[in-house]
Amino acid sequence: MFTGIVQAVATIKNIKDHNGIRTFQIEFPKGFCNDLNVGGSVAVDGVCLTVTQRLSENIAEFDVIFKSLEITTLSTLKMAAQVNVERAAKDGAEIGGHPLSGHIDFRTQLLESYNAEGNCRLRFALPEMWKRYVFPKGYIAINGASLTISEVNKITGTFDVWLIPETRRMTTFNEKKEGVLVNIEIERNTQVVVDTIRETLEENMGKLYQILEQILEQKNIDLNTLLGIEKINLTKNSSLK
Repeated sequence: MFTGIVQAVATIKNIKDHNGIRTFQIEFPKGFCNDLNVGGSVAVDGVCLTVTQRLSENIAEFDVIFKSLEITTLSTLKMAAQVNVERAAKDGAEIGGHPLSGHIDFRTQLLESYNAEGNCRLRFALPEMWKRYVFPKGYIAINGASLTISEVNKITGTFDVWLIPETRRMTTFNEKKEGVLVNIEIERNTQVVVDTIRETLEENMGKLYQILEQILEQKNIDLNTLLGIEKINLTKNSSLK
């Protein structure tokens, strides 16, 4: 498990392909790898990877299978690329963001970056099949960073997040250009609650549920908020901090 608080920015030192597996050699800042052993977990741009070899005090090696390359942005990484990294959380660790599994749900595109007087807003594309899990004030993980969603437009299929200066300092977001792909992990409690309530409604309302969903979407009304899912989710997460 990870907390969604990026601990450092690391650098891709080497990439090797062999037998359907891509091996990354990653160089970390001094001290990051203290007590990091083979078999340990590190989130790399939000993707949970397992250490397969320690090459030096600050360099470790990780193997990535084809399926992970297909789903995540790791397939796009080149030599010298920089990535967000976080060590696996230890028992009793403070959850500064929200609990993450390191299992990416989808990739999406950065559509717009707005900067003014130290404020930074990022707007991302929101694929149709994931709209139900994304709503204002909800949690989302982008390249391993736990962020709060500020706005969602279900009609245009976009969502916004704002970055504080500290987040920009500790991550690679400042280097991201419009059009780049990022890794997204939705908040698991949200997914469970949304799916449970929707399945219950669909079972009891049948075709009327689908009509209700279409009407709300046309009016850009979020069903999660209407049903109080947002409040349920925030209450659960607040108890983790």
